Amino acid sequence: MFRQTLIVVRPGTRTDRSGSTVDDWSPQAVTRIPVTRVSVQPNQQAEQVGATRTVVTTGLRVLSAPGTTPDVRAADRVEYAGLTYQVVGEVARWPDPTNSTRVHHVEFTMTRVTG
Repeated sequence: MFRQTLIVVRPGTRTDRSGSTVDDWSPQAVTRIPVTRVSVQPNQQAEQVGATRTVVTTGLRVLSAPGTTPDVRAADRVEYAGLTYQVVGEVARWPDPTNSTRVHHVEFTMTRVTG
């Protein structure tokens, strides 16, 4: 069940013209983190048909194997099956039912919007 792999893509940072620190998604600035032992499952699909374009939203739920705690953050992007998704919301770290000081597994959702 936990046989899928994905790549977490984390931005670097840079200073913009006003002196603020902002995310840098350029290829040379990002960090790519391989994550194994996950289960990726369908979560939501939606389609909005408009006069000039159709917007398609695809959501997936990711669960890590028990005893694993992959390094995934709300601001990350994720590459899975050749497509890039955005992590949605905070990453849930579920406590171990027999030892509340440990994480049992991690869950998060990710979404891709096209159109």
